[in-house]
Amino acid sequence: MEQYSEVNGTQLYWEMAGQGQTVVLLHGFTLDSRMWDDQFLPLAQHFQVIRTDLRGFGRSAVPTAEAYSHEADLCGLLDQLGVAQAHLVGLSKGGAVALNFALTYPTRTASLVLIDAVLPGYAWSAAGAARDDLVWQRASEGGIPAAKESWLTHPLFAPAMANTAVATRLSQIIHDYSGWHFVNQNPELWLDPPAAQRLAELTLPLLAIVGELDLPDFRAITAQICQAVPQAQQLVLPGVGHMANMEAAAEVTQAITDFLLGL
Repeated sequence: MEQYSEVNGTQLYWEMAGQGQTVVLLHGFTLDSRMWDDQFLPLAQHFQVIRTDLRGFGRSAVPTAEAYSHEADLCGLLDQLGVAQAHLVGLSKGGAVALNFALTYPTRTASLVLIDAVLPGYAWSAAGAARDDLVWQRASEGGIPAAKESWLTHPLFAPAMANTAVATRLSQIIHDYSGWHFVNQNPELWLDPPAAQRLAELTLPLLAIVGELDLPDFRAITAQICQAVPQAQQLVLPGVGHMANMEAAAEVTQAITDFLLGL
């Protein structure tokens, strides 16, 4: 089922399949819900699975000047779908959205699966921050096409781009991305204090998956989360980078399934 819903003054795209407990799949920055193609239907054999394009990505509307938060958008979407509680699975930026949602709406969050997650409030290394800044510098010099080219050559994606099939899919999704965030001021709201300072509040079951070849910052984030969250479990995937669910699709799908069915 593919649908659009009007939520918090914007239009969000979503898909749903399967029956049972609800699992929501949250994508990364510049990506969209298609990055979950390998997990969507397999997980729907056991659960009701929802994948959505976050505001500003994929087939959802881009932001306006009005402040917003992805966690409030997700809450509004779940309200419309009649979902009282969900398991959240988020990769990279999707992991940050999942964390913020769990901290804002704890009774509506059954569990978290964080894959190579961004942690709001984490102190990024100088090298990591400089490489990200380069993308926005390219945007200011050459616009959206230059920013996308720089983004695709980010070390973040190096292991994924070494796999021809994954590289083709990843490149297509980023090619289709509007590039809105590269050339606009984003009025997105973030929690204050940020999630990095509030991890001990998370008392729910949590699985943190990280690729062995992901950048040091993301491996450090995963360790920080697992140290601070009482019920956290960690899974390190050998030979896998940042796009773990695409690079090691079967392993990630199985890990998510086993974790959720074991709760």
